[in-house]
Amino acid sequence: MSDAPRISDAEWDVMEVVWKLGAATAANVIDELARSRDWNHRTIRTMLSRLVAKGILRREEDGQRSVYRPAISRQLCVRQEGRSFLRKIFEGDAASLLVHFARGARIGTEDLEKLRRILDEKKPEA
Repeated sequence: MSDAPRISDAEWDVMEVVWKLGAATAANVIDELARSRDWNHRTIRTMLSRLVAKGILRREEDGQRSVYRPAISRQLCVRQEGRSFLRKIFEGDAASLLVHFARGARIGTEDLEKLRRILDEKKPEA
């Protein structure tokens, strides 16, 4: 699959838990999210089911419980979200995005050097 299906912000929170744990039961996800969200356990179970239906999670039966595993990597979802953001906000113009964030961000010396190296690698050959 080249592109991941789009996921909502709430679904992203659920996926962060599953990506972090690698495999999780609904109870694991509910326990993790209880620390930061005031969501009903049925809401979380519904989101897990939606993520399975979208093909982002796999559900495996383990006795009387379901175990959820990522079907798509976090990296792929980040790439998809980044592309979507770039198209939506900057009409696909990566240079405008970089300029926008570079002007508005506080970037440390190490990060500036890292960015320079990356940009130098991207320079077209003369």
